[in-house]
Amino acid sequence: MSILINKNSRVLTQGITGKTGSFHTKHSVEYAFGRDCYVAGVTPGKGGETLEGVPVYDTVAEAREKTGANVSVVYVPPPFAAAAIDEAVAADIDVVICITEGIPVKDMILTRYKMRDARTVLVGPNCPGVITPDEVKIGIMPGYIHKKGPIGVVSRSGTLTYEVVDQLTRLGLGQSTCVGIGGDPVNGVKHLDVMEMFNDDPETEGVVMVGEIGGSDEEACAAWVKENMNKPVVGFIAGITAPPGKRMGHAGAIISGGKGAAAEKIAAMEDAGIAVTRNPADMGKMMKEVLA
Repeated sequence: MSILINKNSRVLTQGITGKTGSFHTKHSVEYAFGRDCYVAGVTPGKGGETLEGVPVYDTVAEAREKTGANVSVVYVPPPFAAAAIDEAVAADIDVVICITEGIPVKDMILTRYKMRDARTVLVGPNCPGVITPDEVKIGIMPGYIHKKGPIGVVSRSGTLTYEVVDQLTRLGLGQSTCVGIGGDPVNGVKHLDVMEMFNDDPETEGVVMVGEIGGSDEEACAAWVKENMNKPVVGFIAGITAPPGKRMGHAGAIISGGKGAAAEKIAAMEDAGIAVTRNPADMGKMMKEVLA
């Protein structure tokens, strides 16, 4: 099985006619192995066009009505991306995956407030996307490094997601679903949300969790794991050497007010029984050892 997306997902691309949206939709369509997972694109004013055989509509509501799309991926430029998420939520899309980086924090605060009673699941923004290997790829990740299997991956870092996936695949450990949750300070699903999904997925046998300095999401997830998780978890925290007050990479990766440091996160994870490595090159190896 998988979480969030699978071969039956019906995907629409918001911003499909833009350079980034068209490029990644093309490669995602190719990854779908001939399945018609990508059913629509949305760009206001471009309705009636097609791209890679995918019909383009003016609105998400129209695209959903005409195609039954239930997952959206957002490649809309930063000034308009939050409004694109709002539109998908208003159209009652099941899952919205926002790849866009640099969305103003104020815009995302308003969007998250509007979503407080919505059933839509938001992944991102500023994330690489979600992939269920050999079924459907939604985002910017390199599909060829993934292999279907029993290991779930959840990560705040896009490049470290690719790193752990490559390690797992080289060790013969395929992945059930890989979820990049993004590193912005205001975003959708957290580590804890995804960990719950993996815990409930009967075909996920273990999870690799990659975190970063900043915030307390990793600590909250660790507390949940300690009380509820029935599968092995391997963890890594990026930013061990980061100085306080200096943003490192992602907008949310900053140690402030004496909180969010790597040491605190690692301690919480180890206390929860998570096998934590200090070396990112050992993430896959540690997962194999834990399973054995």
